[in-house]
Amino acid sequence: EILRIIATQLAEIGDQLDKEIKPRAVNDLVQHFLNENLSGEEITRHMSEAVEGLARALPSDMEQEKAMLVLAMVLTKKIANTMPSLLQRVFSTTVNYISQQLHNYIVRMVSAVKQ
Repeated sequence: EILRIIATQLAEIGDQLDKEIKPRAVNDLVQHFLNENLSGEEITRHMSEAVEGLARALPSDMEQEKAMLVLAMVLTKKIANTMPSLLQRVFSTTVNYISQQLHNYIVRMVSAVKQ
């Protein structure tokens, strides 16, 4: 039930942020994902830079970590919709990014909903 509540909240935010992501940002990331010479670490860095850049452009009333989490997921969806063959690589990169950058935030978010 807790995860359903969190997922609903994130989906609502994702619908709002979806409009904020310009096609150029998605296309730039697609090009990085298509470059097979880039390591997983380099791809994750590009994802991180894109998410952070998009998050800086958002209104400051949204919690930064929550915005970054949702932006990463929305970017993943947009990239997969643009180039379905990249789904596995994009998904793996997003999971790595979230695990590295946002793990503590997710733990705090789940704990807050439990209380």
